Amino acid sequence: MANERENENNWKTTFLLAGAVIGALLGLGTAYLMARTAEENQGGPPQISTVDALKTGLGVFGLVRSIAALGGGK
Repeated sequence: MANERENENNWKTTFLLAGAVIGALLGLGTAYLMARTAEENQGGPPQISTVDALKTGLGVFGLVRSIAALGGGK
């Protein structure tokens, strides 16, 4: 019984750590690309409008929901 619980926690921990690392790498890569593009086009920090931020946030939210649905099976 204890071994089953340990195995269950082990895969969950591994899964959560992998997700955190992947998320951090994607965030870092995205920030780098955004900073590089802003520097090339504007010579300074990016200027993001509220509408663009909301569109992006909704898109990311939809992507996260789609990924979470993958865990449900069919």
